[in-house]
Amino acid sequence: MKSARHQAILHLIEKYPIDRQEDLLAHLRQEGFDVTQATVSRDIRELRLIKTASGDGTYRYMAATGNGKTAHSASRFETIFRESVIGVDYAGHMVLVKCFSGMANAACEVFDSRTWDKVVGTLSGDDTFFILMRSEEAAADICRQLQQYTAHRT
Repeated sequence: MKSARHQAILHLIEKYPIDRQEDLLAHLRQEGFDVTQATVSRDIRELRLIKTASGDGTYRYMAATGNGKTAHSASRFETIFRESVIGVDYAGHMVLVKCFSGMANAACEVFDSRTWDKVVGTLSGDDTFFILMRSEEAAADICRQLQQYTAHRT
């Protein structure tokens, strides 16, 4: 029963923009699962669901991949990046991604959810996030790659 419920939860959060345990509980009950709030809370923890910002500023539960990163589709990455990022530039090993106010965390989170070559790590603020690269050449390369996803080219 637990396995079937977990599968149902993963299906529901993919299908609906569920952002609260109460909403997930209601959806599960509609699917025929007789569960309590405590069970839903435990399932969320066991499935390692996380809340992420959507492109429209709302939040929703998403499943994390095995490495702790959120699984996002390529189109979701593109949508959030296009809607959040003003420009991308680099200097030395650092890449600066300038975002609209309050959007850097969402853009950085979808960036981190993908696998990129030669990325050491990221650091996000309110309207900017930085990417530390292994070399200046790698910084220039990723800068070019990311610029294709921005509506506001630098």
